[in-house]
Amino acid sequence: MSGQPVFLGIDVGTSGCRLAIIDSDGLFIGELALPLPEPAHPGPGQSQQEPVIWWETVRSLLKTFSNRYAGYQPQALAIDGTSSTLLICDNNGAPLHPALMYNDNRSLEQLAILQKTAPNDSPVLAASSSLAKALFFHAHFSERKNAHLLHQSDWLLGQLAGRFDVSDENNCLKLGYDATHRQWPDWLARLPIPKCWFPQVFPAGTPIGLIDRRVSEELGLPDGLQLITGTTDSTAAALATGISRPGQAVTCLGSTLVLKILSEKPIFAAEQGIYSQRIGDLWLVGGASNSGGNVLRKLFTEDEIAGYTSLIDPDNLTGLDYYPLSTPGERFPVNSPDLVPRLAPQPKDRARFFQGVLEGIARIEAQGYHLLMRLGTPEITEIHSIGGGSVNQPWREIRERFIGKTVLIAPHQQAAFGAALLAMRSSS
Repeated sequence: MSGQPVFLGIDVGTSGCRLAIIDSDGLFIGELALPLPEPAHPGPGQSQQEPVIWWETVRSLLKTFSNRYAGYQPQALAIDGTSSTLLICDNNGAPLHPALMYNDNRSLEQLAILQKTAPNDSPVLAASSSLAKALFFHAHFSERKNAHLLHQSDWLLGQLAGRFDVSDENNCLKLGYDATHRQWPDWLARLPIPKCWFPQVFPAGTPIGLIDRRVSEELGLPDGLQLITGTTDSTAAALATGISRPGQAVTCLGSTLVLKILSEKPIFAAEQGIYSQRIGDLWLVGGASNSGGNVLRKLFTEDEIAGYTSLIDPDNLTGLDYYPLSTPGERFPVNSPDLVPRLAPQPKDRARFFQGVLEGIARIEAQGYHLLMRLGTPEITEIHSIGGGSVNQPWREIRERFIGKTVLIAPHQQAAFGAALLAMRSSS
């Protein structure tokens, strides 16, 4: 295989899988996508999926790439996946249990153990954290002397590499990894999980070897394809925007509201839902609110959202003081599992109610950024907006009024593009 050098990024999301192709200058060449089925929900708070579903989807995408982009020569590949989606497998990569998805909260008993063991500011202190899930797996497979705890992107990279012992600093943050000192912390030894279950951890964007020859032959890929450690989906989406300097920020207006600021130093404040991901010599500091697109879709139909958007008047705010949530409970900027949504009083004018909800989400965004800066991030210079809500121009004007900063639409918004940038930069 010969042709123009390109770099591949794969994003495994909640509802689909994307493959982005970029050239040596970081310019977008093309994209492929396939859907993923809804995870199974066998019980309250439980969400799981068979990992083979991800692998079959990734294989299909790579085979399609080989056929459709035969004139290109892939140099390197990186994968991102949903944060805290964890599985346990044997030495050959065979899963021992369905993967527990990012939002699986069954590990409440294990959370109680972590609350007695982990530092108060640790991001593992949630029932959905990777480490809580690891304790759940240990409770069911304690007799296993040899097993591997891997995140979604780790396991898929293992399928390509033929090894199942590698992860990255971003995915391992909620597995207990100390990204500040770049080591597994001593307090992990107080947990019953065998040390050998934990992966070797490398910085995101680190070459870890070449694609397994048997896999390359099957998928039609060059046997010199370099495999690169990936990251989480939200971090890859932030990288896709092109931010590179302290003070640049990213707001993701998707199902939830995610804020991140590039900083020269990390901030960890679990009691306020704040954690930091290492990217090169900088840190992405941020948090995620439960407010966002889920609330809008619960309150309004798609036709209403489109129609009421045309009636928004950013110069005349409603004065409605809402805290929009779809269900009780908030993580950031207020960390309160019992916080009740505030969506009253509701005016008879549905368009005014719609604008009031948008103002409420913008107010949460502003509160989040002000909290992050108060805790030590740089002053925001500009905000790059991604996600479905980013294209709403009048809402963007409202957000600028609340935050007091310029809000830009990021030219690239797909996490797969960010993963491809990781792959490209690893070879430069």
